[in-house]
Amino acid sequence: MEGSLAKDNPLLLPLNKDKTVYDGFITVKGQDFRMRIVLPPDRQLKRARLHCCGQLKHLLRGYEHIVKQRLQQSADLVSFILELRTVLEVGQKSRPECCSVPPPQFYSQLISEMETLGWLKLLSIDTEFRTLRLKAEDSSGRQHILTVKLKPKHPAEAPECSADLPVPLAITWTPQSTLSHLHSQFLLVLESLTEFWDVLDEIDGKTWILEPEKPRRSDTMRRIAIENNVSIKVEVDPRHPKMLPECCLLGAEHVVTPLRNKLNANMHLWNPDSGVLHNLRDVLEIEFPSPATHEKSSFSAECGICYSYRLDAAIPDQVCNDPRCGQPFHQACLYEWLRALPSSRQSFNIVFGECPYCGKPITVKMAGQKS
Repeated sequence: MEGSLAKDNPLLLPLNKDKTVYDGFITVKGQDFRMRIVLPPDRQLKRARLHCCGQLKHLLRGYEHIVKQRLQQSADLVSFILELRTVLEVGQKSRPECCSVPPPQFYSQLISEMETLGWLKLLSIDTEFRTLRLKAEDSSGRQHILTVKLKPKHPAEAPECSADLPVPLAITWTPQSTLSHLHSQFLLVLESLTEFWDVLDEIDGKTWILEPEKPRRSDTMRRIAIENNVSIKVEVDPRHPKMLPECCLLGAEHVVTPLRNKLNANMHLWNPDSGVLHNLRDVLEIEFPSPATHEKSSFSAECGICYSYRLDAAIPDQVCNDPRCGQPFHQACLYEWLRALPSSRQSFNIVFGECPYCGKPITVKMAGQKS
């Protein structure tokens, strides 16, 4: 068996005297795949472990049960390798893109471009040298990542580029473009968004943000706590970050209505030369609770139906309007509760019923409907 194994697979070699660990490459139709086979002391294939490189794993995707079956049924390692080759040949036919190896000049060109750009800007690269993650820093010191998916078979085509941005990433590409050109264009996009991130960083640092729980650089919305069960949702325009954003006040009507009236009456006071947070304070005539003066738990009231704060990433945004109650609920929870009551009624997408806590009238839009 050993002679036949070495003859058919010269690149797959035993690593120990007992010949229970084999490491190297299996060759299928001129292409080499890295793999390792670890046999138990009795060398029974039923309990063998197969370790594959990323490309081999991708090629075997969907065939794992067949490989496992062959391990269970093959008489010896030689016959298993033979059957594994057959499976790989089938995989190569169904996934030809997995088997295309870029020409040597692709790798030499990639290394040359990375040397020009600077290796310190490379955060990671996949095992096939096709997906790179490049680091970039804007003028305010924020760290950003540009993901570049190269196309070795079509080098003249623009690579796929993506990043955590609030606007589409538009990259200009010519056959003469390099990674340095991509990185430079990315830096220009970052600089165009610096003021936008400055505005949101000030809001994030000086107020309690209820949503999103962990803001990303692409997020343009912030839900800011005003007081218990009262908040304002603002949508900042990335291209005009200091202009009046879209605002939506959330909470019991007897609290929200005076704030909404101030917002409408004082819009003329909005100063585009000041930050959004400063303007909101002036227009609403309030001081926002800050991390320095308040605990976030003061604004994280649990839903009165499911008794949790977050439900599928949503937080309670429906509040009983009775001043003596003010119990918050998730929209989905309140909708399901009211819909199950015999006394509730529905008109279009709004359900009318009684508050589960105080019995006073309460309404909710159908789950999934935006205000």
